[in-house]
Amino acid sequence: MPDKIEVLVDGGKATPGPPLGPALGPLGVNIVKVVAEINAQTKAFAGMKVPVKIIVEKDKTFKITVGTPPTSALIMAELGIEKATGASRETITGNLKFEQVLKIAKMKEKDLLGDTLKRKVKEVLGSCVSMGVTIDGKEGKDVQREIGKGNYDSKIK
Repeated sequence: MPDKIEVLVDGGKATPGPPLGPALGPLGVNIVKVVAEINAQTKAFAGMKVPVKIIVEKDKTFKITVGTPPTSALIMAELGIEKATGASRETITGNLKFEQVLKIAKMKEKDLLGDTLKRKVKEVLGSCVSMGVTIDGKEGKDVQREIGKGNYDSKIK
């Protein structure tokens, strides 16, 4: 039965130190090689914590599965901020372009519940609403309604 290790690493900046080194050392796998592979797979998430699962087989081969950061972390990264407002109804945290929302929906595609890209975009917009983030100067709920009417069909392919 393979060994499984689940860790949270900084995107593109994993090191052989804790938490990876101590967890991988006893398994006899090439730690430097594992770290290099993790960094290659997580570099798109630089500056964010990324969930990573490493499966090490008895023959010392390994498989790495990279999750995606929470939607809120991706939104904050797009805005270039570290924290959203605590009062989303009164204070606007920032403004995203619709293309940025679409980009986040595509990054989170495997993790979101919607069965179409349109529904996944609406999920991301829901996070924007709770964080006080507007989209092209509009409230997230308004953009969700416009998507429902088909106003964004040409952008969501």
